[in-house]
Amino acid sequence: MFDAALLHRAEQLLALLRRRGLKLATAESCTGGLIAGLLTEIAGSSDVVERGFVVYSNEAKISLLRVPASVIELHGAVSEACARAMAEGALKHSNADIAVSVTGIAGPGGGSPEKPVGLVHLSCASTGGETNHRRFIFVKADRSEVRLRSVAAALDFIESQLGTASRLA
Repeated sequence: MFDAALLHRAEQLLALLRRRGLKLATAESCTGGLIAGLLTEIAGSSDVVERGFVVYSNEAKISLLRVPASVIELHGAVSEACARAMAEGALKHSNADIAVSVTGIAGPGGGSPEKPVGLVHLSCASTGGETNHRRFIFVKADRSEVRLRSVAAALDFIESQLGTASRLA
């Protein structure tokens, strides 16, 4: 399902989390669980992957992660504010030390001039740390490519969080 390079990166991330004794949660919208799916493709990942939330609908974001409805009303589900609230909600509603969230427009429809197809927001929250955000626009990418590039970007983001968060060091 996933190419060898992505699987290798996932294996390295799991090893890093394992060495640090950390657990990870995911909160996924446009990727539909692909981040958790990639990580759990690796044998032994259950000691690191605490849980994954697939929150494709706005109602799921609100009920499972406690994303305030006002965030979605004011900023939309595909926004920095929503991605931050998703990551923080995943952290709060799990036993994880670090959580990553992703929300975006994978296409082919659903885009607008303000929020084009390929727009993806990622956030990473950690216990005792700040919630950080990254924004991407994956241009000239079909739905599958937007989703897979989002997964790869999430791995990069988690790794960078682990490198900069003193609480998690």
